Amino acid sequence: MSKISSWKDLNLPADARAVLEAAPSVTWFENSTDILEAAVGGPGSDTFTVSYDVPGKGVVDEVVVNRVKNGIAANYTTAYMRRRDPDCMFIADKGVTDKTRFQDSYGEWEPVREAALEWLKGQNVAAFAYLAGRKGMGVDALVIAPANAGFFALGLAQLQGIIPLKELTKDFNPKAIIYVAPPFRHTHFNGKQVVAHNRTPDLHELFSFNLYPGPSAKKGIYGVLLTIGEREGWVTNHCSTVQVVTPYDNTVTIMHEGASGGGKSEMLEQAHREADGRVLLGRNVVTGEKRHLEMPRTCDLFPVTDDMALAHPSIQKGDDRLYVTDAEEAWFLRVNHITGYGTDPFLEKATVEPKEPLLFLSVDAVPGSTALIWEPVMDEPGKPCPNPRVVMPRRCVDNVVDDAVGVDIRSFGVRCPPCTKHKPTYGIMGLVQILPPALAWLWRLTAPRGHANPSIVDTEGMSSEGVGSYWPFCTGRRVDQANLLLEQFGKARKTRYIICPNQHVGAWEVGFAPQWIAREYLARRGGAKFKSDKLDPARCPLLGYSLYSMQVEGRSIARWFLEVNTQPEVGDDAYDAGAAMLYEFFEKELAKFTKGPGLSKHGREIIQCCLDRGGVEDYEKLLPAL
Repeated sequence: MSKISSWKDLNLPADARAVLEAAPSVTWFENSTDILEAAVGGPGSDTFTVSYDVPGKGVVDEVVVNRVKNGIAANYTTAYMRRRDPDCMFIADKGVTDKTRFQDSYGEWEPVREAALEWLKGQNVAAFAYLAGRKGMGVDALVIAPANAGFFALGLAQLQGIIPLKELTKDFNPKAIIYVAPPFRHTHFNGKQVVAHNRTPDLHELFSFNLYPGPSAKKGIYGVLLTIGEREGWVTNHCSTVQVVTPYDNTVTIMHEGASGGGKSEMLEQAHREADGRVLLGRNVVTGEKRHLEMPRTCDLFPVTDDMALAHPSIQKGDDRLYVTDAEEAWFLRVNHITGYGTDPFLEKATVEPKEPLLFLSVDAVPGSTALIWEPVMDEPGKPCPNPRVVMPRRCVDNVVDDAVGVDIRSFGVRCPPCTKHKPTYGIMGLVQILPPALAWLWRLTAPRGHANPSIVDTEGMSSEGVGSYWPFCTGRRVDQANLLLEQFGKARKTRYIICPNQHVGAWEVGFAPQWIAREYLARRGGAKFKSDKLDPARCPLLGYSLYSMQVEGRSIARWFLEVNTQPEVGDDAYDAGAAMLYEFFEKELAKFTKGPGLSKHGREIIQCCLDRGGVEDYEKLLPAL
């Protein structure tokens, strides 16, 4: 195969080639080091402001980028741009979708598309090639961005990888492309984050009209993979995955799903400890009492995925477990829970003394300093940004697993508010709930976004992240994703399912302790398969089974952490009020799957079981586990 010596030799889409040929200059990035230098204004520069001349507004400063000892720190000039807007995705094409179409909110798409391409033709641009997904499980891809947005290009290159020209051949055939046009946020979209997907039979175009990489470089590419999987019949799951090796050398693989803020990255972390070495299990929000757990030795963790896991047919082993592998080259870690030095020594060391320069977002760091992940910028005086981030390349993560792994336990994380007699809420989940597969599938259809979500522009009340908890990034129909997930569940009959709440268990503030404790407990006992005498049907059937007792390293967990209605601050009445809220939420969300055609007969039967207030044993019959 003939090698490539210039981007001009590549097999590029016509519009992409036209932009590159017309642009005053083209910087074709070969590696992350080159991009990092460009991000701060070139060699010798320590700070750079990303600005654009916006008609009617003059020069608008978008981002201040500082060179720091451990990488670069990029900080947005407005608090709104520091979190993903959950309503930023629009579908620009005429294909099948349940999502909001661009024309319904902003009028005809083609004039905006043409204007964006014309704007790029007048800019000094940067571009590079990458692979969206993994070889054999993704597509060739390209990015074209204004050259002064180097920090954005760095984030994309770290998250998705970068293919040097010398490794490309004329067989390189981009099926996905990101165009970046930041000023359009002001000129066309009233300052809002907007990402438009334009799907054609041969090319998936993604137009990013803002510079926050979450909706585009990160979740936008997720949308590309979901679109491919929807067409080919597989799923990219929204999860972290970790192989847990116990002190007795047993290995259990846990896959933890959930909406943003649901504890995916935290599942890859060791349990946070107090100064005396104990794990804080919880603090009672009514009495102020604290409960700790002494755990002299924890399991060893071998991370596999952080957020996006390919469940491609080519890696399935046929042993009745689900197999997954990472879809990314780096992880977009939220670090708001690291509130001070010593909270998580492993992550702190990896970011303070990284193996290569990192990209920090919304972390307060001046040129030449060391960016510290526990020092976020302030959204306003006294109010720290709730969504500081660091992009962590997989090659910088100790003990990372590159191969596909078989999943023993699929966990689902839910952010829960406190629940008390005086203020009942849906925060009635015990430290861990055991679910039959059919019920676990329903939780992935409803996917509660949960309490005080730090990762997105917040919404009031209990809302849903949508099917699979990846619906915000999907471009097609929710029933198609529901069917794919149900098929996935049906083929993985030996995989077990749990729910882990975080933030609160009833009246106890717990942070992410439930999933850390559940991980240690379930790994030590070899999985989540229990004899019936070890489980109690939960008072609320939507929560499956509760554990009657739990011991970790000989230390017992109080029963009120396992069955919330036994907490004196909660009781049966408040618990039942919370259960009613959960049922109301489920009924509202599940109606989205049954109103129209497309959902499988089996799926409709499971949903009907919920609407009929079926018991946990009814769910067991609808999708039996092996």
